Amino acid sequence: MLLGTVLVLLLFGGAGPASAHAALRASNPEDGTVLNSAPGHLTLTFTESVGLLDDSFRVLDPDNRRVRTGAAEHVPGRSDTARVTLPAKGLGEGTFTVAWRVVSADSHPVSGAFTFSVGKPSATSAVVDPGPVENPTTATLYNIARYLAYLAAALLIGTAVFLAGCRPADATVLPRLLWAGWGTLAAATVAQLLLRASYETGTAPALDGFDRTLTTRPGLVLLARLGLLALTALYLRWVRKAWSAKGTRIAGGVLAVALALTWAAGEHASAGIQVPVAMAASVLHVLAMAAWLGGLTALVTTLYRASVVEAATVARFSRLAFACVTVLVVTGVYQSWRGLGSWAALTGTSYGRLLLFKLAAVLVLLGAAGLSRQWTARLVTVGAESVVREQERVPEPVGGPPLPAPEKAADAPGDDGYRRGLRRSVAIEITVGVVVLVLTTVLTGTLPGRAAEEAGTAAPAGGLPVASVTNVPFDLGAAGRGTVQITLDPGRVGQNQVQAIVYGADGGFATVPELRLTFTLPSQDIGPLDARLTDQGGYWGTSDFNLPIAGTWTMRTTVRISEIDQVSETDKVEIR
Repeated sequence: MLLGTVLVLLLFGGAGPASAHAALRASNPEDGTVLNSAPGHLTLTFTESVGLLDDSFRVLDPDNRRVRTGAAEHVPGRSDTARVTLPAKGLGEGTFTVAWRVVSADSHPVSGAFTFSVGKPSATSAVVDPGPVENPTTATLYNIARYLAYLAAALLIGTAVFLAGCRPADATVLPRLLWAGWGTLAAATVAQLLLRASYETGTAPALDGFDRTLTTRPGLVLLARLGLLALTALYLRWVRKAWSAKGTRIAGGVLAVALALTWAAGEHASAGIQVPVAMAASVLHVLAMAAWLGGLTALVTTLYRASVVEAATVARFSRLAFACVTVLVVTGVYQSWRGLGSWAALTGTSYGRLLLFKLAAVLVLLGAAGLSRQWTARLVTVGAESVVREQERVPEPVGGPPLPAPEKAADAPGDDGYRRGLRRSVAIEITVGVVVLVLTTVLTGTLPGRAAEEAGTAAPAGGLPVASVTNVPFDLGAAGRGTVQITLDPGRVGQNQVQAIVYGADGGFATVPELRLTFTLPSQDIGPLDARLTDQGGYWGTSDFNLPIAGTWTMRTTVRISEIDQVSETDKVEIR
């Protein structure tokens, strides 16, 4: 079963660049911009807070030489915005390439590249391949370790909850589960800690950068988990058999909450909207998942290996499982809403589609849980009837106190069929639960729908996002040929901003008396619609132009060269 889930993990784990959670919302300069003079800084704004690496920004000049820059830093008071200082003497003219790589607040790396020009665009020999966000080998090992950590936490916490809350008559078979969960979680955490630096930089597994990992939030979270596991080992040795004692329950509850908090602090809940509520919901979700799935494992182990199984123990777990399901549903709905942001993201993003798969698996899991509750009810009923029969067979004592009634309820004759049925249904629950854990692990490595939509629609601070760029050449007569670079933002149905820059035959900025832009949609007999561009001092533009219908529009550009001469050119523009 474990091999199968690991294979599924590997299949989903190769998600590539979409596996990062922060998305680039804006850049200044923006992608494709032509500036009159060199900027003093490069500034990138993301959809959530990000961590910076030693080599987060690389700037290459037109000849593919690296430009010396200052150290990458956050803009004061903005953990989602990073910047780097450019040379004070300027960059010179031409097209520059920027490659960047940062780490999302939820611990996942993200990278990309863009270009901007100073003075005028130029041919460039810069070749920037930001590469895969993750090295395949490192990412596979890291994701396996992360998945095993989830599974081990469920086994450790769930078994402890089963011992403390369900009070099995024969608990001798369960300590091995506790220590197996503890050992696997410790090993998986150490593996994540060692792989963390290579995972962030997208390189092959190595110990380089381990010292830096110990200063980052993901590294500190993993260190905290190891510290809590050391305390948990002492707790397991101290508690022995006193699982139902009040002090034992309180100490165990504190450790369980603290362990669950290490997941909340290192993944989705730690970034985005409503962080305090999301953190609380994440802790409850992890604890409910662990108590249910780990408790199921403890129950099926008890059913197969314990010398005696009381019906009351099974009944207590049934009530516990129902409470866990309620918590999982409530927190799951909240987390889904927070991650998606809209109904469209449910089918229009990878995160939404994976969430649908998880929902289907959860429905199967609930069906198996319902079947288990039916078998539990039958087992309890048979156990109660067997107690009555045993009491009826007890002879009336003569001259002495009444004899105690037998307590071995669930091992009565005739209940073997019910126990076999319960074993099968619980085994199904565990199998489907592991699949749900796999999908949960994959979801933690997928860009949330809300972030995807935010990155696609948010307007950058300090510039227009280049969504649709068209270069329209026009004839200047004896002076040669010029070009109009027209940018539509966002290049979709509805309100758009328009920016048009005129270049002369030498590639420099050109001044013209008038620039007119009209759009026609022949298939729907719409237009011409005049964009009503005005001179903005260096370029022509408008911030309020409406394109009402999607389709292939005909864009007509009219450039007045002098008081008596003008030229017109047409081009096709796809509006989504």
